[in-house]
Amino acid sequence: MKRVVGSPGTWSGMALRLSQCVFAAASVFSMVSGFGYSNYSAYFYMNLALILQLMWSLGLACKDIFALRNKKDLHTPDNLFIIVMVDWVVATFMFSGACASASLTIFFMWDVNFCETYSKLACRQFVLSVVLAFITWLLQAASSFSAFWLLVSFS
Repeated sequence: MKRVVGSPGTWSGMALRLSQCVFAAASVFSMVSGFGYSNYSAYFYMNLALILQLMWSLGLACKDIFALRNKKDLHTPDNLFIIVMVDWVVATFMFSGACASASLTIFFMWDVNFCETYSKLACRQFVLSVVLAFITWLLQAASSFSAFWLLVSFS
């Protein structure tokens, strides 16, 4: 079994997946607790992407825990192919949601000054949520590239 940091079935892979869960949950909580997020489709889209990320990462973290407890090898080509494909789809979904929300937040804060005009709008929470979403995406990219590296090494 080839050892790649962050690959499925390793302690570092489990840590990456659990970190993704924590940051995604924190980002969703930060966005949902702010007033007015549901009125804007970019924020709703990012929340949807974060919830998908949370479920996928939690499922793979449970799979990693099972593999570590029972000493199972998750480095089969079929398993890695499915993980890499879904990881890339989820990462693309996450990145597009985070970028759309970041552009909307910048538009509100700097271009039209909605944050000053409408004091009820939770702009600081939106910024925090977007930053946490980008951190989640970076962790997702790290784990998907490690699985991709393993998949390529089989051929």
